[in-house]
Amino acid sequence: MIDENRPDGMPAEQVLAEIRELRALDRPTHGGRLFAYVYDPAVPGLDALAAAAYAESAHVNGLDPTAFPSLLAMENTLVAAAARLLGGGPGTTAADVVGSVTSGGTESLILAVKTARDARPDIAAPRIVVPTSAHAAFAKAAHYLRVELDTVPVDPGTLRPAVADVAAALRPETVLVACSAPSYAHGVVDPVEQIAEVAAAAGVRCHVDACFGGWTLPYLRRLGLPVPPFDLSVPGVTSISVDLHKYAYAPKGVSVLLHRDPHLRAPQYFAYADWPGYTMINPVISSTRSGGPIAAAYATVRHLGDDGYLELTRSTWAAVCTLAEAVRGADGLRLVAEPESTVVCFTATETGPDLFMLVDELAARGWHTQPQLSYAGLPPSVHLTVTAAVAPRAAEFGPDLADAVAAARAAGPVGLPPQLRALAGTLAPEELTGDLVAGLAAGLGLGPGGGLPERMAPVNTLLDAAPPALRERLLVEFVSLLQRPTW
Repeated sequence: MIDENRPDGMPAEQVLAEIRELRALDRPTHGGRLFAYVYDPAVPGLDALAAAAYAESAHVNGLDPTAFPSLLAMENTLVAAAARLLGGGPGTTAADVVGSVTSGGTESLILAVKTARDARPDIAAPRIVVPTSAHAAFAKAAHYLRVELDTVPVDPGTLRPAVADVAAALRPETVLVACSAPSYAHGVVDPVEQIAEVAAAAGVRCHVDACFGGWTLPYLRRLGLPVPPFDLSVPGVTSISVDLHKYAYAPKGVSVLLHRDPHLRAPQYFAYADWPGYTMINPVISSTRSGGPIAAAYATVRHLGDDGYLELTRSTWAAVCTLAEAVRGADGLRLVAEPESTVVCFTATETGPDLFMLVDELAARGWHTQPQLSYAGLPPSVHLTVTAAVAPRAAEFGPDLADAVAAARAAGPVGLPPQLRALAGTLAPEELTGDLVAGLAAGLGLGPGGGLPERMAPVNTLLDAAPPALRERLLVEFVSLLQRPTW
């Protein structure tokens, strides 16, 4: 643990050495074996280019485009690139589309909700309608903006919402309907055309969350996959978001929020002049913004180009097919959905291994996957975000998966004490006490100041036994325990 206090400061190389020592604790961001959180194209020299571009503009402030027109030009270029991919259609061309660069998908979705809410000042208690498979950032937006969240269930077979259910959820107070292209958890594209038609008929905006797949679905279509219409070419879609730090392979954090026209975007802005300082005008949530991420994204998009993204998508899809075939051939596993984007999602059959034990066994073999808990009749699952860097390693996954399945079977499921499992199923979130949380955390191997258990299966098993409200409270308490300085 690095805890040396140096009031006189430290030499630069020593500081960097400390950072490298800390980074050694992290999951590998390159090499094609981490299936969540990071997006690696495995393009030689791209990291260095992005880092150099970042350094060139790290101290540029996006607060005032009149002071720093370079950043305005780069943002407009990124918005234009996104509009070319996701804009156009009847009555709209890419040139009509306007947009803003944000810090990530969550900010893009919060702004989409904020814009829809502020466009209807006549509605005192606005509401939004989203499928239960929609990204949790919509719930965060509703919480922050005091907008009611109406959720529509997804079919357990198709993992998509029924259009009739979306229509039934609309109320006079509804200001926005949202859908995913694709949903993060399972990688399936919602019926955007039909949902947008229902929204338009009700006079309600429709936002497509393409943060995850917006930079790959157009290329998958060009490669011959049957990608359904999902973007601004669909009548009724009023806005769409896409993250450049995902499959545009830019460093974090850069996203783009597009609106069909300037009139629709207008309520997104915040302006304030009723104070003696400068008049504040912000298109996004932040005021001060470093130009570093924007410049890095600009360099990445300009360097890779359209042909480069097409080839990266081609190799990514080949990796998806290889991984999906490995799952099909694994004893006791099945795909939750046939892949139609860059996600492979699988679960266990009734006679299959314990999924959370399997995740740990895969991690022990160098494959870092993302476990997803059971929800509303949907079983727990394992999510793989597949990137171009996976392609050279994809053939190695099948044998390791078979080996991990055998090891998970031999180990058996996590044996939570019956009283603990019963407690997880019946305890109300408000009944959690500090002593109870500390006892649970200690039993699971969680410690203050960043202490993590070697295996996560016990933690995931406990969370899976708890209903969503208790999961939320447990995770808040556990993460709060970890996020404490050590003195």
